[in-house]
Amino acid sequence: MADRMSEGVAARPVSESQSERSEIIFPSDANAIGNLFGGRLMQFIDLAGAMAASRHARAFTVTASMDHLDFVAPVKVGDLLILRSSVNRAWRTSMEVGVKAMVEDIREGRFRHVSSAYLTFVAVDATGKSIEVPQVTPETEHQRRRYEDAGRRREMRSGEVQRRRDLRASLPPEWHV
Repeated sequence: MADRMSEGVAARPVSESQSERSEIIFPSDANAIGNLFGGRLMQFIDLAGAMAASRHARAFTVTASMDHLDFVAPVKVGDLLILRSSVNRAWRTSMEVGVKAMVEDIREGRFRHVSSAYLTFVAVDATGKSIEVPQVTPETEHQRRRYEDAGRRREMRSGEVQRRRDLRASLPPEWHV
């Protein structure tokens, strides 16, 4: 961390990356039974995640992966969808961002959790070359837990990436994965 500080990339608190996005769900966002398309929810999650990553990096960011996504409950036409995101942890050029999606009952003032996801973003310059990002400084116990959990998820992701690389290398050229 000391050499990163000498390069002018100072650590930033989680609170500087926290972002929120709201969407009203319209019929064009939904399937035949009035539920939000899963792919549309993934798009909203990706956008909310990009907001947090870009705020933290103060740079352009690109999505590297969405490795964990839970659909907990349906989102219906007419619902007010709230997406909250923040950077959980940063490495050299990448960041893990957590996104939580909720439906707000505007009459009762209550929230219902509908989805959560973890995404990895990479900071890039205007030419698309990856650039260094600041480390994350967790400020609360909750943020410290998310920081530690992000490290464990990174280890699991790395193992899975290597497993897939090995699988592709073992397949004959005519096989496409």
